Amino acid sequence: MGDKAHTHPGAAGRAQAADRPTSVRNVVLVGHSGSGKTTLVEALALTAGAVNRAGRVEDGGTVSDYDEIEHRQQRSVQLSLVPAEWNGIKVNLLDTPGYADFVGELRAGLRAADAALFVVSAADGVDGSTRMVWDECAAVGMPRAIVITHLEAARADFEEMTRVCAETFGGDDPDAVLPLYLPLRGPEGPDGHRPVTGLIGLLTRKLFDYSSGERVANEPVGDQVPLIEEARGRLIEGIISESEDETLMDRYLGGEDVDVKTLIDDAERAVARGVFFPVLAAAPAAPGARQGLGTVELLDLITGGFPTPLEHGTPQVTTPDGRPRELKPCDPDAPLVAEVVKTSSDPYVGRLSLVRVFSGTLRADQTVHVSGHGLSDRGHEDHDVDERVGALSTPFGKVQRPVSHVIAGDLACVAKLSRAETGDTLSSKDDPLVMEPWDMPDPLLPLAIEAHSKADEDKLSQGLSRLVAEDPTMRLEQNQDTHQVVLWCLGEAHADVALERLRSRYGVQVDVVPHRVSLRETFGSDASGRGRHVKQSGGHGQFAICEIEVEPLPNGSGIEFVDKVVGGAVPRQFVPSVEKGIRAQAQRGVAAGHPLVDVRVTLLDGKAHSVDSSDAAFQTAGALALREAAADAKIHLLEPVAEVSVLVGDDYVGTVMSDLSGRRGRVLGTEQSPGGRTLIRAEVPAIEIGRYAVDLRSLSHGTARFSRRYVRHEPMPPQVAERVKGEARAAS
Repeated sequence: MGDKAHTHPGAAGRAQAADRPTSVRNVVLVGHSGSGKTTLVEALALTAGAVNRAGRVEDGGTVSDYDEIEHRQQRSVQLSLVPAEWNGIKVNLLDTPGYADFVGELRAGLRAADAALFVVSAADGVDGSTRMVWDECAAVGMPRAIVITHLEAARADFEEMTRVCAETFGGDDPDAVLPLYLPLRGPEGPDGHRPVTGLIGLLTRKLFDYSSGERVANEPVGDQVPLIEEARGRLIEGIISESEDETLMDRYLGGEDVDVKTLIDDAERAVARGVFFPVLAAAPAAPGARQGLGTVELLDLITGGFPTPLEHGTPQVTTPDGRPRELKPCDPDAPLVAEVVKTSSDPYVGRLSLVRVFSGTLRADQTVHVSGHGLSDRGHEDHDVDERVGALSTPFGKVQRPVSHVIAGDLACVAKLSRAETGDTLSSKDDPLVMEPWDMPDPLLPLAIEAHSKADEDKLSQGLSRLVAEDPTMRLEQNQDTHQVVLWCLGEAHADVALERLRSRYGVQVDVVPHRVSLRETFGSDASGRGRHVKQSGGHGQFAICEIEVEPLPNGSGIEFVDKVVGGAVPRQFVPSVEKGIRAQAQRGVAAGHPLVDVRVTLLDGKAHSVDSSDAAFQTAGALALREAAADAKIHLLEPVAEVSVLVGDDYVGTVMSDLSGRRGRVLGTEQSPGGRTLIRAEVPAIEIGRYAVDLRSLSHGTARFSRRYVRHEPMPPQVAERVKGEARAAS
């Protein structure tokens, strides 16, 4: 964290397997799209000596841009791991997408990490989504630091952005968010801009000049000295106020000059405990340079201030039958407990699973037990199987460097786990265990798809099953009412990536079709109908006549069939046939092709023929009778209604409530939530919220979240029902 001694590049760089948990740091990078996370990861790897000056792995492959979809979209869409080594410590850098549609990848990164580095652009500031992730980390006490990027931008202001971060992230204690370094600006250029050429270390009172492409330490001069002392005093007070040494503040206020080593040690302990959040600055290296500005300082903070895996508790572990199991934190000799945090398909090595080992040691070619959580509501089948682990490797771009084992606290890639899905637990086959799953957002944007051709139809099922195995934030639905295949996603970008992966990875071309909600039909009044099915065309004829009465029932009653035939007008053996025909027609619908529900159908009378009557004839007559009754009655369309719960910042409450009203919603109530937010509950027709995941993000600038649950079906307004019926007639 200060001016430490550093290993030379040859001793740093390409980390392989760690030998003990204390020599590992797992860090997730968090920030909005475009904040510079991936560029920062590459700069840190370059400084650590893990890549050559072109920013590439020395034996081929790029640092993190190895997904062709990311290359085409020019943004990260998945979690990636870049390991490096600094001062004998293996640093696992977990780069996450910043776009809200890929929050599932972010949550996987948070699960695998022990600390978080929040990346904030000096040009763009802090967005609402980043603020919400900060609150999530605070809720679990995850250590955090902030790095400000894009200092080269014309409107970049480090001091102002530091103030914004303290105000945004500091909460009741803004002095817990303070800079460790101040940017050092060079001479003014022709455009009037003074580029950042180095950093001023507040604790060490040293200047670190990066203008040569190497970090060079100097002493401050001239007007730099008072600038340092003012900021340094506030920083020291902020560190000491969080110190575990209660005498330190008294000594400092009494005029004692606290030595730099004590301050650095105290700052590192406060960071590791998650009570002090330092602000740093970083910029990528200039072409041909080896070190990016601020990267040495960041690596020092990560290795010195961020906690080891030993300091991060293991998530709750149980036996498969649900009995709690206590494990010693991060013990390489304890029973194996590892978790698949990401699943992907590599065109060369096949299926790859990124695994975080929480307990024990995972070895290549070991047989492990794979426990799935059975997310059946998302299209994941439950599984509880033994599988043999393939090769273990540490990833870096397209290169996979093999390792023989992975100890507790470390991460690695596992090949050829054919059944393991994201979120699954790996444990000893003789001692199977299951980890508590992490929270995953519900996918709420429906994407109805059809195979483009017969050849695509044959491959569609397997391609979709692989997609949901890789990404638990997707949900696969085979809707029994609409007969549509629906892929539920988090947003439009998420859906685009799913379609692209189906096409490029699994060779499946699909067409997107309008999504249909599950409507119902019911009778709005009593009605009667006569079904006459009489045909004579030589040989055995068909003869069946039945008369029915239909009356509406309360919501949720289904189809009720009553037999009131007297005198054997319909022979006993054919009464079930009439019922079967009526139920089959009800399933097909009587007005717009949607299932008929909530009616009582009473069979009153009929006629039969001793030779020509049959089961099939009376089924047909029953269906005809129901259709005739519907022709003379008012048929209501019933639409599904969902209860929607929206958590939104107080500034957007009015906008959201007005929008819900415009969707025919009925607000049930509101209640205050922590952090200046309000929970709005409303009932809204499902047909009105098909794209609500996209629209709400726009309305709230990405700061709102919502959930939905089915409540009931209720009559659709006549004008809306007529439009839907008209569309059905046009389609047929």
